[in-house]
Amino acid sequence: MSTSRHRRWRRKIGPVSRWLPAFARLSTVFLLIALALFVALRVAAPYLISTGFVRSGIEDALSKWTGYHAEIKGSPVLEFWPTPRITLNQITIRQPRESGDKLLGSIESLSADFSLIDALRGRTSFHEFHLVRPNLALTRDEKGLIDWSYAGLLARAIGGVRYENGAEVLDPDLDAEIGAVTVEDGTLVVTDIKSAKAYHFDSVTADIAWPRLSGAISAVIIARINGEDLKVDFASRQPLLAFAGRNAETRTSLTSNLLTAHFQGIASIASLSALSGNITASIPDVPALLTWSGRSIPGIATLKSASLESDIMSSGNGLRFNNLSLSLNEASATGVMDLFTQPGKRPKIGGTLAFDQMNLKPFLDAFALRLAAGEAEEISAGISGPLRVLDVDVRVSARRAQMGLFELSDVGASMIVAGGEAKFDIGDSQFEGGEMTAHLEATQRDFDGGGKLQLSIRNADFAALAERLQLKGPLPLATGSLDLDLQSPKAIWTTGLPDVTGRLHFWTGEGTIPGIDAAALRTQAAEKPFFPLSAAAGGAFAFNQLNLQADFANGSAEMHDARIAGATQTLTLSGVITYQSNGLALSASLDATDPAKAAELPLLPFFIGGSWPNPVISPVPLFGNTPQAQ
Repeated sequence: MSTSRHRRWRRKIGPVSRWLPAFARLSTVFLLIALALFVALRVAAPYLISTGFVRSGIEDALSKWTGYHAEIKGSPVLEFWPTPRITLNQITIRQPRESGDKLLGSIESLSADFSLIDALRGRTSFHEFHLVRPNLALTRDEKGLIDWSYAGLLARAIGGVRYENGAEVLDPDLDAEIGAVTVEDGTLVVTDIKSAKAYHFDSVTADIAWPRLSGAISAVIIARINGEDLKVDFASRQPLLAFAGRNAETRTSLTSNLLTAHFQGIASIASLSALSGNITASIPDVPALLTWSGRSIPGIATLKSASLESDIMSSGNGLRFNNLSLSLNEASATGVMDLFTQPGKRPKIGGTLAFDQMNLKPFLDAFALRLAAGEAEEISAGISGPLRVLDVDVRVSARRAQMGLFELSDVGASMIVAGGEAKFDIGDSQFEGGEMTAHLEATQRDFDGGGKLQLSIRNADFAALAERLQLKGPLPLATGSLDLDLQSPKAIWTTGLPDVTGRLHFWTGEGTIPGIDAAALRTQAAEKPFFPLSAAAGGAFAFNQLNLQADFANGSAEMHDARIAGATQTLTLSGVITYQSNGLALSASLDATDPAKAAELPLLPFFIGGSWPNPVISPVPLFGNTPQAQ
């Protein structure tokens, strides 16, 4: 059985063993012939191909591609090993003189591989281009298109490309091979006609793969602008449509120390009319990015970082950000945002954001748009600031929110900027067991015209607030309500306490004022002409009701007949508190709450001076009587 099986295998292997050596010999012969031809062509090429022929060929190729006239001043260098390659120096590319003599740029050195077979047949074809220190000047016209080609093959291909059945279509007579393009240490200046600005890119390094005009492109570009290195990764299956300013599938990434962004979808370099895709962006240091860009937003230092991820699409006359995830510092939110743009009207940002927890101050700073420092003269010259060219209508909700030293919960707020004014409203929130609403308004001239704050608190635990804020001194500890109305004629970020004017109304139910012992106060007043408040701080003043009103102006608060009514005695205060120096100048009195007990608890007037939290008490004698005899 085994012997029969071996015989069958030998019968099959036998014919193979007879033809295998012949195949190997034939393959070896062909390989040797090919190698000999390869070596012979490399050895003979310098004698068969002239430098001038290849030089004129690449001059014609550059002119054909760009539509400009290529001038080569340096002597060309030909290499044939390991691949045929030409290197040209001192190249200038400019528009023909009869068409304006416009300069596209110059190249210190240009190298390119060329086909040896085509050269021997009297034709030239090039690929694998390497540019050393090119200096290019491009223009972005009013339509947003790059005018970097004149009437060459690239321009004709961009003008002739079509979009059919979801693909880029190019006529065969407009198609051509390109290959790979490498750029080393280049310089690029892009002049934007619409904005009248010029953008300078230095130390440009690029690696571009574009096999054919009708094919896909991928490029990695590294450049330095304003001292910062930027890396751009760009890929598209429809590059000609993209360069024509039409809608094209693209994938673009921007990476730097200041900003990281990525977009994938359909976009146009000329407009946002058909934008659709996904976008992500991250800014690790917002103030540093603004400094680099030459812009400034007052108070923005509290907004350290920001990031977003969203589906983006054109919607009518604007953009919609769906499934938006937004982060400001440590606060994260989800929601929907819209950017509306209409001819003759200001752009408008609108939408809703839902935070789990947030800090309201960085949120306000993010919208505190005004002109950068040093541009104030433009305001006086009649040039509109951001608040005059941008409207905002954003609704915000947060489970927990922090605003300075205050903590809120279940917050519903809105930010509205329109007509040069900005309004921030907290329509509903829970604050220290009660409720709080607030209205912040900044007036004309990008907040420079001043603003006002209206705050309303109802049934909040001010005892817990005082403890959490670590406030010292004899303060009323009770559940109460507060109305605050303040305004300033100065810009919000430059306003100091002396610039604030307004009114406060504070009232509570039952509570205590620790550090004030009414009995000790009467005893000290009977014995001494003046004494520190700490001498009568052995107990607490219990009250049933507190009502206080004060006006703010010139760095001080003027208190009007504050009345703190206890079960047996009532404390009344009026006068001035200088809150910058904690100075006090108050007239006060202590008398019986029930007039029927006036004999038992006679009127005790006194003066409070010195500074908080331990002022000096000076009893005031009554006319014709002493406080003790009253």
